[in-house]
Amino acid sequence: MANYKIRRHTPQRAVILEELCGTKEHPTAAELFALVRRRLPRVSLGTIYRNLEVLHEDGLVRKLELAGAETRFDGTVTPHYHVRCRSCGCVRDLPAPLHDKLVTTPLETAGFSIEGHRLEFYGLCPVCRVAKGETPDAGVNSH
Repeated sequence: MANYKIRRHTPQRAVILEELCGTKEHPTAAELFALVRRRLPRVSLGTIYRNLEVLHEDGLVRKLELAGAETRFDGTVTPHYHVRCRSCGCVRDLPAPLHDKLVTTPLETAGFSIEGHRLEFYGLCPVCRVAKGETPDAGVNSH
């Protein structure tokens, strides 16, 4: 992990981080705002955005900037993949092994120094599959 400068941990920042790390969801800033407001009724959406940026810069949260979708945030900073529903937009962790060879043995880098990679999987979540009349995989039934 990079060498991050950890800033002062304000009470608002602590609640934002607790709420983000306490969910399996990968909320947008607005969705996280709704969660945090239950505990901090006076918090503003601007405070959420500013603190998410600080937490991201400090390496405490991941910013998920997925193709064609609103930025989402993840409290799990260890490397892992995500899958996004192309219908409702929900994002979940994908329990699949990482493929480090994508970074360590690139065929042609066009002169780039490869620092990492993002691999986005997408499809339909179980709820959206049922809505379309498909049968979801056993044991998976909610967003």
